[in-house]
Amino acid sequence: MGTREQASWTRARLGRAGPPLDLLTARFDRHTYAPHAHDEFTVGVTVGGSEVIAYRGGHIHSYPGSIVVLEPGEMHTGGPAASDGYAYQALYAEPALLADGTLGGGPPHFRDPVLHDPELATALRAAHTDISACPDPLEAESRLPWLLTALAHRHSTARAASATVPGAGHIARTVRDRLADELLEPPSLAALATDLGLSRYQLLRAFRTTMGVPPYAWLAQHRVSRARRFLESGLRPAEVAPLVGFADQAHLTRWFRRVLGVTPAAYRNSVQDAAG
Repeated sequence: MGTREQASWTRARLGRAGPPLDLLTARFDRHTYAPHAHDEFTVGVTVGGSEVIAYRGGHIHSYPGSIVVLEPGEMHTGGPAASDGYAYQALYAEPALLADGTLGGGPPHFRDPVLHDPELATALRAAHTDISACPDPLEAESRLPWLLTALAHRHSTARAASATVPGAGHIARTVRDRLADELLEPPSLAALATDLGLSRYQLLRAFRTTMGVPPYAWLAQHRVSRARRFLESGLRPAEVAPLVGFADQAHLTRWFRRVLGVTPAAYRNSVQDAAG
């Protein structure tokens, strides 16, 4: 009987020159990890089957929809809990990413390593899938630190910092204008936050509160608007993508369909037919 075991790694960057963050997508039927520890937080979502993990002197079990948080330096193993194996998506985050929105900025502690939070699990899975498929630096920096901060806020013993950011409107407009002016090579959110005297979490909070979407989503929609003009002039989608800052035609197509409901090629053909 054939095995379905597979694992794939993706390295994303949090901003163009920012630190790396690794993402793992894995499916194992029989594989059991040897005892080991990570320097980072391991944050995983079980997507199929069940896993048993030796951790902190005992054993924990995860099932589809479970969020598993293993703290830095904690020895652990992992393997299938049943004959049908297990599948999961995981990311490996520096402690500072989870501490950004907590008072004192210290690393949070998770007393319970297996968490039930369907909304956050769904958001983590969606971000992991999208960024693994296309590791855009601004998208990774907008989505992953935000979700990791939410994880710490909801489930750790660390106290959450205030969600109120004075001058949020001005901050959001400043960030918006910088992103629009530099859409081919947008600055990192960490750099923008430093320029404004904020933490990255405060910048994200101010932008989301004012604009209703995170920075990467606003910039993607702005790029789509710019792309429409080029497509209307007769350029092909493959030519347009690099002109507005998308990594390639597939990246342009993904966002064009999200925003307008059609592919760039279909849009180009329709406007050209109308012009004809």
